[in-house]
Amino acid sequence: MTEKISTSLRESKSARWFVLILVSFTMLCSYYLTDAMAPLQQKLQGNLHWTATEYGLFTSGYGWFNVFLFMLIISGIILDKMGTRFTGILAISTMLVGAFIKYWAISGHIGGGTYELVIFGHQLISPTAKSAVIAGLGFGIFGVGAEMFGITANKAVVRWFKGKEMALAIGLNTSTGRIGTALAMFTPLPLFNLTKNISAPVIVALLLLCIGLIVFIFFVFIDKKLDKEETEAGIAKEEEFKFSDVATIAKNRAFWYIAILCVLFYSAVFPFIKYATNLIVQKFEVSDTFAGYIPALLPASALLLTPLFGGISDKKGRAASIMVLGSILLVIVHLLFSIPSLNSLPVAIGLVLLLGVAFALVPSAMWPAVAKIIPHSKLGTAYAMIFWVQNWGLMGVPLLIGSVLDKYCITGTVTKVVDGSVQHLTQYNYMLPMLIFACFGFVGILFAFLLKKEDKRMGYGLELPNVKD
Repeated sequence: MTEKISTSLRESKSARWFVLILVSFTMLCSYYLTDAMAPLQQKLQGNLHWTATEYGLFTSGYGWFNVFLFMLIISGIILDKMGTRFTGILAISTMLVGAFIKYWAISGHIGGGTYELVIFGHQLISPTAKSAVIAGLGFGIFGVGAEMFGITANKAVVRWFKGKEMALAIGLNTSTGRIGTALAMFTPLPLFNLTKNISAPVIVALLLLCIGLIVFIFFVFIDKKLDKEETEAGIAKEEEFKFSDVATIAKNRAFWYIAILCVLFYSAVFPFIKYATNLIVQKFEVSDTFAGYIPALLPASALLLTPLFGGISDKKGRAASIMVLGSILLVIVHLLFSIPSLNSLPVAIGLVLLLGVAFALVPSAMWPAVAKIIPHSKLGTAYAMIFWVQNWGLMGVPLLIGSVLDKYCITGTVTKVVDGSVQHLTQYNYMLPMLIFACFGFVGILFAFLLKKEDKRMGYGLELPNVKD
C-alpha cells in the first residue's frame, strides 16, 4: 500500500503541475470577458447611448444572480456534493450561455427603449436602456459560471497541492487568470478599431471559453485517474458534505474576517479596473487606445508577483501579515490617485504598478489561508460563501461609482467625431470615487489585523509555512 501511495499521481510533480496548467488556462479563458468591455466604456456609452449609471448597472450585473438568488452558495454546495469535474463543466457551460446573451445585447439586436422597475408604486430603478439591462442579465449569467469555476479551480488546486507548494500553486492559478484580465485591457480597443464592431471582444471571449472547455475535459480524465489510484491504494474518501456544514462555517470568526477583507479588497480593485481607462483618459489626457494599456499593467505585474509571494508564504508563512501589507498599499495608491495635481503619466504608471503589488500580495495569502481554517470537505462551500460576500461588492460598487460620477463628478462635455458620427462625451472628476476606494482599503486594514489576532488565539497557523517538511 505504501508504494502505491508514494507513486500516485498527486505525488508526481510533473502530474500535479500539468493539472495546474490545465485548470489555470481555463481560468485565463474565463477572466477575459469579466473586464473585456472596460476599455470601451466611452464607446459603449456613446454608441448605445448609455449614461455612466447605466454602464455601472451593466457592470454590476455580474453579481445579480450570485447575490440575490444565492447562486454562489448553491454553486459551493454543488461543488462539495458533485465534485470538481462535474461542477467545472457546468460552470463553463453557464459562462457560454451568459456570454452569448451579453453579445446579443451589446451588438445592437435589442434596439431602443427603456425598462423601469416599479414595485407597489415605488420606482426602484429609473428608466434604463433595454440594451444595458439585457447585457447586465447576460453578464449576470456569465458571473454565475465564472464564480462557480473560480471556487472549483481553487478546490482542485488545493486537492492536488495540499501539504506541498499550495500557496505557490494557488498564486500561479490566480496570476494566470490575470493574463486574461491583462488581455481584456490590451485587446478590446484594437479589436474595435480593426472591426468597427463593439461586440468583437465578446466574440473573442466566446471562442476562448470553447477552448477552455476542451482543455478542462483533459483535467477531468486526469482527475478521474487520481480517484481510481487513491481508491486502489485504500485512501479513505473525505467526509461527505452536509447542509449543516454551512452553519458550521458561518460560526467561524476567522472565516468572516477573511470574507469581509476579501470584499473590501476586491471592491477597491475590480470596480477600479472598470473605470480606470476612462479615468486615465480624462485625468492624464492620453488617447483612449494608449490609456487601455496602463490598467493592463496591474494584472501584468500581479501575474509575475503573485507566484513569488505565494512561494514566500509557502516557505516563510506570514499570510495574515501579507494581507495587512497589501491593504496598506491599496490605501496609498487610491489616495494618491485622488490628488488632482498628480496628473503626470509616469505617476499613473507607477501607481498602477504599485496597485499590482497589492493585487498580488493579498490573494497569494488569502486563498491558501481559507484551506487552513476550513476542512477540505467543506472547502467548496467556504470559498462559495466568501465569493458570495465578494459579489456584493462586485455588484454594488460599480453601480455606486457610476451613480456618484453622474451626480457629483460631471465637469462638462466634449463633442467629438467618432467613426463619422458626432458624440457628446461626458467629462468627470474622479477624485471622489478614488476616495471611496481608499476607504475600502482603510477598513480592510482593520479586518486584516483582526484576522492576525484571531489566528493567534485559535492557532490556525496562518503565520506558519504551508510546505510540510
